[in-house]
Amino acid sequence: MSTTTSGAGLEGVVAGESEICYIDGYEGILSYRGYNIHTLALHATFEETIWLLWKGWLPKQDELDALKAALFANYGLPTQVSDFLKANLTASPMDVLRTAVSMLSLSDPEAKDMSPEANQRKATKLMSQTSTIVSSFGRLRTGQPEIAPDPALSFAGNFLYCLTGKKPDAVMTHVFDVALTLHADHELNASTFAARVTAATLSDIYSAVTSGIGALKGPLHGGANEEVIRMLLQVGSSEKAVERVHEMFANKVKIPGFGHRVYRTEDPRATHLRRMSEELGKSTGHEDLYLMSSRVEETVKEEKKLNPNVDFYSASAYYSLGIPIDLYTPIFAVSRMSGWTAHVLEQYHNNRLIRPRAEYKGNADGMQWIEMGDR
Repeated sequence: MSTTTSGAGLEGVVAGESEICYIDGYEGILSYRGYNIHTLALHATFEETIWLLWKGWLPKQDELDALKAALFANYGLPTQVSDFLKANLTASPMDVLRTAVSMLSLSDPEAKDMSPEANQRKATKLMSQTSTIVSSFGRLRTGQPEIAPDPALSFAGNFLYCLTGKKPDAVMTHVFDVALTLHADHELNASTFAARVTAATLSDIYSAVTSGIGALKGPLHGGANEEVIRMLLQVGSSEKAVERVHEMFANKVKIPGFGHRVYRTEDPRATHLRRMSEELGKSTGHEDLYLMSSRVEETVKEEKKLNPNVDFYSASAYYSLGIPIDLYTPIFAVSRMSGWTAHVLEQYHNNRLIRPRAEYKGNADGMQWIEMGDR
């Protein structure tokens, strides 16, 4: 049987068909269901984006109202998940999230129901409960009580409220809402592919998205924005930030938040995050972080011709929102849960087991057996 040789990491290999997300890395195009990410960033709410990813069309008002009501109704966590959060306050947030999401299936009476209707309901639960896991854990580990969501707030507004205990203003809510939309999906990235591989075995949706969270936890996928903000806070000024970049270049250390496996031009998500980092920095007193980021970008582009990716300016934006640094990657998961569940639902709809081949590089067949005494 012949096999097709592929590049390392399956680079450039088409591994399946999807109607959810389109990327042109050379033109800097990202679109969800045919809607350009710039259009969505300027006009859509995150709830509209969730519906679009799941259903394939922009929701009518009654559909959007129903989705918002369903999301709000499912914020509550099962008792055993809440108890788990309280018992692991010193654990890594991504470890807690991965385990807690997996635990959700134990309390879902529809966990084994693989009908499209049940899976859609489970996707809705996962959106809301993932948000609650992250915000509740963020408060519990600092000795603060959990906060019930406010029906008057959006998904983005409620996350910030339930995490910080303060009702976010319009600027904060808008910035975070757009950030969630920008991170919602990105074709067959590592975590989405992991989720689809699991779903393709007809395992349940909880197992599939847990696979996605496990892949996102790796430092080559999620977490670069954590490295960015730590670098900025450590150097403390634009001049020192530029010096740090030169030092990293000299020591052949990768600058976090730059370059992308797919994009050969600016990541279109970075376009909006740059603007929002500046806007939010001015309104919250963290403009210095934006200015440092801008100088770092200028230096890296001049010397290495590299563009910032989605992680670079999201770092300063999240910090200005008052989000703890080690929750940046869990927040990525809160947003990406919309994309993961959309891909899992699509996989179930027209399933075929994902089973690629490997190009064998070992010894040829026919090795002679060596008796124990002769080895």
